[in-house]
Amino acid sequence: MIAQPGFAIAETPLALLEGITKSFRRGDAVNTVLHGVDLRVRRGECVFLAGPSGSGKTTLLSILGGVLSADEGCVCLFGEDLERLTERERLAMRRDRIGFVFQRFHLIRGLNAVDNVGIPLVLQGVSWPEARRQALTMLESVGMAEHAQAHPARLSGGQCQRIALARAVVGQPDLVLADEPTAALDAENGRDVMELLRRLTVQEGKAAVVVTHDPRIFRYADRIVRLDDGHIVAEEYATELVVANQHGAEL
Repeated sequence: MIAQPGFAIAETPLALLEGITKSFRRGDAVNTVLHGVDLRVRRGECVFLAGPSGSGKTTLLSILGGVLSADEGCVCLFGEDLERLTERERLAMRRDRIGFVFQRFHLIRGLNAVDNVGIPLVLQGVSWPEARRQALTMLESVGMAEHAQAHPARLSGGQCQRIALARAVVGQPDLVLADEPTAALDAENGRDVMELLRRLTVQEGKAAVVVTHDPRIFRYADRIVRLDDGHIVAEEYATELVVANQHGAEL
């Protein structure tokens, strides 16, 4: 599935970041990794964060997910200002409304596929039998039902990432955040994972933000936000990306 121009996107942003600055201190040295960054993510949109290593992509994703706090600026998720929420409310938001996909899968090695996928539902208060039932349905949707009883060590990287994606979306979160989801995969598996991500999120009226160095998957973006040295230096939209692909341009 290739991102198409004219994809319907709701106007009200699911996430709104304004003036985001973030620094890290090591001893007496202060490293500022984000400098006054603004970002909007709307429902029905797949946004890629691209740029060289150290440009601030993963830090911005962590702030977007409420895992890190910004030093300056406003983070508004689902109409809520994160600074006005208690830590318990933030945890509940991450648990119930945000799904995370990681480069190295972060599956629990001692659990089989269906239990790995069911964990987010149990954390939301769903019983284990019902969580397993819903998890199996989700595994079917990503083509992994036949591996429901398999443990991660017996599965390929592509299979593990499918399970990780199923786990991220099983609770029907409004926003999915993916950090280098295809970096450990070959071209075919990377393509399959991105097609699944778009089908399970964007086409269902959710949103996804993907950190990537992988130009093979740029065509799955509705918008690419390019960062360099903690600044947004460019944005490209689906229509521009389609035209660039048609002309064989380097992305």
